[in-house]
Amino acid sequence: MTQGMDGRNGAVGGAPRPGTRRGRMGLFLPYILLALVVVAWSGAWFWIRGRAESEMDAWMAREAAAGRTWTCEDRSLTGYPFRIELRCASLALSRADGSFRLGPTTAVAQIYQPRLVVFESRGPFHAEQGDLTGDASWKALQGSFHGAAEGFTRASLVVDGPTVSVSGAGPQPIAMAGRHLELHARPSPARYESDGAVDVNLQLAETAVPALDALTGSAAPADAALDATVTRATVIGTGAVPKELEKWRQAGGLLEIAALSLAKGDQRIQAKGQVALDAMHRPSGQIDLRAAGIDAVIGTVVGQRFGSKEGALVGQLVGGLLGLGRGPARADQATPGSGPPLKPLPPLKLVDGQVLFSGFPIPNLRVPPLY
Repeated sequence: MTQGMDGRNGAVGGAPRPGTRRGRMGLFLPYILLALVVVAWSGAWFWIRGRAESEMDAWMAREAAAGRTWTCEDRSLTGYPFRIELRCASLALSRADGSFRLGPTTAVAQIYQPRLVVFESRGPFHAEQGDLTGDASWKALQGSFHGAAEGFTRASLVVDGPTVSVSGAGPQPIAMAGRHLELHARPSPARYESDGAVDVNLQLAETAVPALDALTGSAAPADAALDATVTRATVIGTGAVPKELEKWRQAGGLLEIAALSLAKGDQRIQAKGQVALDAMHRPSGQIDLRAAGIDAVIGTVVGQRFGSKEGALVGQLVGGLLGLGRGPARADQATPGSGPPLKPLPPLKLVDGQVLFSGFPIPNLRVPPLY
C-alpha cells in the first residue's frame, strides 16, 4: 500500500512528463518569437535612423563645401517603429547670392517606402535674393516628393490661404493673396530621358493681386491655371540662381506653355507658346493669345502713350475690332454663364527685351534680364 502511494506520489510530484514540457513551450513560443521580432525590428530601426542621420550630415557637409550652408535648428529624428520623421524648429539656407528661412518643418518617410517623403510646414517663409526680398505665409502647407533611382517620379505642393509679398522689383511691393494653390511636377513620359523634360501643372484659385486690379480695372478675384513643360530641367541644380539659369540657357532649355488660362470676372485670357532666354539673359519667344472682355486692359496700356481718355477710347475701338468687349455672346459661341466668347489676338512676341503686340512694341514696357 505504501509502495503504491509512493509510486503515485512519484508520478505527481516528480519530474514532468516530456509531453507536458512541450505543451508549455508551445504556449510561450509565439511570445518568444514576437519578442525576437521586436528586438530585431528595433535594432534595424535604430540602424536605419543612424544611417539616415549620417547621410544627412554628409550631404550638408558637401553642400557647405559648395558654398551652400543648410541649418536645421533643434533637429530631431523620431518616428519609431515604422517611420523616420525629421523635425526642424526652422530650416534655413545661406549662400553667396541669397538666403531663405522657413519656420517649423516636418518631413516623414515610411520605413517600407523610403523614397516617398511627405512634408509640411507652418511657415512663415522669408527669402532674400540680391535686391529682392520675399515673404510668404499660409494657413496650411503640405507636399510630397517621390524619388527614384534616377531623379524622381512626382513632386507636389498644396497650399491653403497663401499670402506672398515681394519687394525690390519696383517702386511698390508686389502682393498676392489666394484661397488655394497647387503645384505638381513629374518627368515627361516620352521626353525625360532624351530632353530632360519635366511637366508642370499650377493652379491658383480666387487670388487677389492689387497690381492686376489696377491694370484690369476690376477687383474680382483671379483664377489661374498653367500646364507647361520645362525642357533640359535636369541640368538645374541647387547652385546660385544666375549660374543655374545660365546652365539651363546654354543647354537650350525651353518653357513650353501648353495651356495658360487667366480668368478675372468677365475678363479671360488663354495662351500657349514657347519662351527661352536670349544671349542677354532676357525672356524671348512667342505667345499665342485668345481673350475676351479685355478692352479695358488695352485701354490702360495704350493710355500710357496717348493719355488716359484717348487710351480708353482707343482700347474700346481696338477691343471692338478684335471682338474683345463685354457684349453678350451669341448662343452658338458660348455656353450659358461662360461670358463673352474667346477671340484670337495677334501673337505676343518677346524680342530683344521688347514686348511686341501685333508687330508693334508696347510703350514703356521692357523685359529686363533675369540675371
